[in-house]
Amino acid sequence: MATQQYGYRSEYSYDDEPRPKRGLNRLPAGLRAPVEGRTWREFGYLLLSFPIAVVGFVWTVTMMSLGAGLLITFIGVPVLAAGLAGARGLGALERVRARTLLGLDVDAPQPLRPRKNGPLAWIGATLKSGASWRHLVYTVLHFPWATFAFSVAIAFWTTGWTLFTYPLWQWVFPMYAGQAGLQLYGDESHSVYLNNPFEIALTSAVGLLFVLATPWVLRALTTVDRVMVAGLLGPSRLDSRVVELESDRGVVVDTAAADLRRIERDLHDGAQARLVNLAMDLGLAKEKLAEDPESAARMVGEAHGEVKTALQELRDLARGIHPAVLTDRGLDAALSSVASRCTVPVTVEVDLTERPAPAIEGIAYFTVSELLQNVSKHSRATRASVDVWRTRDRLMLQVHDNGVGGADASAGSGLAGLAERLDAVDGILVVDSPAAGPTRVTAELPWRRA
Repeated sequence: MATQQYGYRSEYSYDDEPRPKRGLNRLPAGLRAPVEGRTWREFGYLLLSFPIAVVGFVWTVTMMSLGAGLLITFIGVPVLAAGLAGARGLGALERVRARTLLGLDVDAPQPLRPRKNGPLAWIGATLKSGASWRHLVYTVLHFPWATFAFSVAIAFWTTGWTLFTYPLWQWVFPMYAGQAGLQLYGDESHSVYLNNPFEIALTSAVGLLFVLATPWVLRALTTVDRVMVAGLLGPSRLDSRVVELESDRGVVVDTAAADLRRIERDLHDGAQARLVNLAMDLGLAKEKLAEDPESAARMVGEAHGEVKTALQELRDLARGIHPAVLTDRGLDAALSSVASRCTVPVTVEVDLTERPAPAIEGIAYFTVSELLQNVSKHSRATRASVDVWRTRDRLMLQVHDNGVGGADASAGSGLAGLAERLDAVDGILVVDSPAAGPTRVTAELPWRRA
């Protein structure tokens, strides 16, 4: 396996230091929430939800009722398909709206894939699509919720800001309405108006409470919308799993191709070149055998050394493909062998009562091997440790060193490639490496029996 770099950093970066807060950021979250852009976007989302939900509900009820009524004829089938197609179009609009106003990025479901060309094939694919029916359910469920959320949002927003700004517009009542102020209570014989300074201030204080509470009410309301959009308008779990497996398959293919190219390069530049030189040296020695036996003997001795070097390179290459000790004796012995070649002292502890499947065992071996190579070359550590254990249906690996730290799997280093390899088999790589060290890399693999 080719050595890949950690990407260690030995010094702190100024970008990592917290910057001083400015402006509204100095205020507590509860005080700045009413004027934050997020609050206004969520309020706009709830305002738009009501008319869009009305359109979606009317469309669904109309098309489904009409299609169901016409099912006794063939016309009802394409009407139902058109209703589902319209629901998918509204779902696409909702995903765009959620992405723009709520910051919720939901992938589109799998597109329709008719097996044949033509309208009948399209109708069949639409009716069989689970995503189409989930979009239809969304238009039905979203209407009552959008109505409720719209009413609550409008009530809190208008009440809060109206009462909070009451001291600014209280003068309108005596000047234009002919009354002392905002009427709190009134009947035929008695009326109560909010018109003295204390009542005006109290009204503004109550309004301030509503203003401060409104953003959190809006967030609670939009949380339900987030759940509905993500659960009904996105791809199903099966579709997501298929996409993930397709991506993992691409990673596996690319990794296998890279390994084959590496093996070919190592053979061509290493053992093959030495064997070619060995053949030439033996040919020259054969020619000089009769004329100059001493030179021939010296050349044969040099060729013998080349044979030993070529054999060692072939052994190293074979170990890089799949070490024999791993097949014969398992992870404990194989990782101890890897640790013995590390430039720093390494303690190995393997706590397994049985061996995993060969494929998982091989991935675990090469993961630890590559991490120890990085420890040797880049960590500047004085000691390291390797721990392997099983937790339920997961195989856990952990490599720890006391080096300079700064390893970052997101910086395009070798750790990123290692994480992709683990992800191809539903594995996880977690890197904990502060700039001053130490570094702890934990890998998690699925446990599969041999």
